Amino acid sequence: MAVQVASPLARTLSRIMLVTAFTALMVALTAIVAWDLRAYHARTTADLQTQAELLARATAAAVAFDDVQAATENLELMQLRPTIQAAAVYTARGERFAAWHRADQSVDDFPPLPEGDGAAVHGRRMVIFRRIVDGSGIAGTVYLRADYELLGRFGEYTVISTGALLVALAIALLLSRRLARVITGPVLDMAGVARAIERDRDYSRRAAAGGDDELGLLAETLNRMLAEIERRTEALEAANAELAREVGDRSRAEAEVVRLNAELEARVAERTAQLEAANQELETFCYSVSHDLRAPLRSINGFSQALVEDFPDAVEAGARRYLDRIRAASQRMGQLIEDLLTLSQVSRGSLQRSEFDLGELARTVLADLAQREPERRVEVSVWSPMPVNADRRLVQALLENLLGNAWKFSARADAARIEVGVLRDGSQQIFFVRDNGAGFDMQYADKLFAPFQRLHSGDDFAGTGIGLATVQRIVHRHGGRIWADARVGAGAVFHFTLPPPGE
Repeated sequence: MAVQVASPLARTLSRIMLVTAFTALMVALTAIVAWDLRAYHARTTADLQTQAELLARATAAAVAFDDVQAATENLELMQLRPTIQAAAVYTARGERFAAWHRADQSVDDFPPLPEGDGAAVHGRRMVIFRRIVDGSGIAGTVYLRADYELLGRFGEYTVISTGALLVALAIALLLSRRLARVITGPVLDMAGVARAIERDRDYSRRAAAGGDDELGLLAETLNRMLAEIERRTEALEAANAELAREVGDRSRAEAEVVRLNAELEARVAERTAQLEAANQELETFCYSVSHDLRAPLRSINGFSQALVEDFPDAVEAGARRYLDRIRAASQRMGQLIEDLLTLSQVSRGSLQRSEFDLGELARTVLADLAQREPERRVEVSVWSPMPVNADRRLVQALLENLLGNAWKFSARADAARIEVGVLRDGSQQIFFVRDNGAGFDMQYADKLFAPFQRLHSGDDFAGTGIGLATVQRIVHRHGGRIWADARVGAGAVFHFTLPPPGE
């Protein structure tokens, strides 16, 4: 395949070579010019300082003996140095003692007062001041002014560098084109093979063999890859034929799956309808049980109380105790019915989530407990804020049960204390309700949340054993978990999780 010199790859390589050569030349020329200019400045400064030192020594005696003629003759010797424009000697008081300048210079160019030792550059001039020191101290100052052609040298270097740079770039351009042909030839050949394969899908094509360099290795690798692709293409065509047969079998299987899914959906719809009907019947049954059981219990409780209040003289003390026990049992039965209804309602209905502060709700529940027993003194600590995203009605029932238990079981503590707080582990919030009451034995902790399970006798602490089961169902409905830790006589703490705001 013919190689096109003007290919994009060749132009890119040529540009890269030219930019590289230009950069290298600019760096080299800049370094050379900078070094030479710096060396020129150093040589000029050192030379003038040496001349000033020699002149200071030569004129020291003339200044000391006030010999202007001798000082002038020494200064006129500077005309042998073509670069020196003017020279002068000043007394220790700063008065100009003797001076010399070239014909093209002016007397007015001399400074009125000498400066301290040093060198300074003013445009194209360099000025040197050197103290004249004798045995008694500073006798005066030598002043030299000379040509300083740094800018001129820089201009000359600029012209020379530009010419050298242009010649070098022209040579680099010729070489880059030649090198581009050498590099891009094999690459363009491989690109042509690739385009032919893409157009004709003919994987039997091969690139021309190259030399022993990286391009030759690339051509060899490309040919091996094409051979492997050709082999795999043949294998793929055979696999496609087998796959076509399997697709037919799979289509038939998918048709059977669709039929089974339709049958399954019909069964699910039927079971869902049955479940909804059962839930409706359960709700009706619960309300019926609530009404049918509450009425007899209210009668038993009411008539027992009426016997005691209306016939105080006719009811003996033993019978009064029996009536009190009947009333207590009917009240416990009524409370048990209420708890069972609450437990059944917790599992039904959809969650009405909202964002609120659990700490504020806990304070409301604790205030209600304190109002029921105003004679009790309980230290209460509620953290704030404790935001949650949950069903407020169910969370209130949860707190009423947990705080009610904490209030009840801490009744016999010397200094009752109840704490409600939250621990944060990353984005998870772990709430807790802690008391310092009766506590319980942790070996029975697995029975805590089962309905009708009690770890204390009814004579010590009243209750139905439904509260913690209700709490567990509320937490589980919110996707959380609940657990407890306690010691007998040292109180208990219940931990539970609820969704944080934003979830």
